[in-house]
Amino acid sequence: MSKGRKLLKSMIADEAIINNIFFTRGQKIMLDFDLAELYQVETRRLNEAVKRNIERFPKDFMFRLTTKEWGNMMSQFAISSQIKRKTSSPPYAFTEQGVSMLSGVLNTPIAIQVHIQIIRVFTKMKELLLSHKDILLKLEKLEKDVKENKKDIALIFEALKQLLSPPQSKRRMIGFNRKEDE
Repeated sequence: MSKGRKLLKSMIADEAIINNIFFTRGQKIMLDFDLAELYQVETRRLNEAVKRNIERFPKDFMFRLTTKEWGNMMSQFAISSQIKRKTSSPPYAFTEQGVSMLSGVLNTPIAIQVHIQIIRVFTKMKELLLSHKDILLKLEKLEKDVKENKKDIALIFEALKQLLSPPQSKRRMIGFNRKEDE
């Protein structure tokens, strides 16, 4: 495979992963059927492997979405999710740690490669969030400084306007006036 094709394949994989990361309960998650598709296994096989190793998946690694959460996700994002998921029960959600644990449970060459790619995407997302956080903090500080100095800035502009505008009324000339005799 040429270098260009590998790069394209990698970019598509990143995009496919990013499109399958959702935010719920204040966490980034991936759904069981999306992970099954990436790992190239059936969703029920993935869930069977998890159930056989349930002690590896505490609640902060994996949880089942509530019916309400699942309904909200389907209405916001995922008409295609209805097609992918044939069961009526809500899917399992895996946090980043749960995805890591999943690769150990599945332990196939594909699962290992997909896991590496997923972790790279999660890492990129964290880096982006951190860099945006720094920018937001700087903007917040700048906004605070501007608010604190707002009155001073207004006074400066008022003084500049007075200096630049012509006098409004005729003023009496100042200085020595000499009246000449007639």
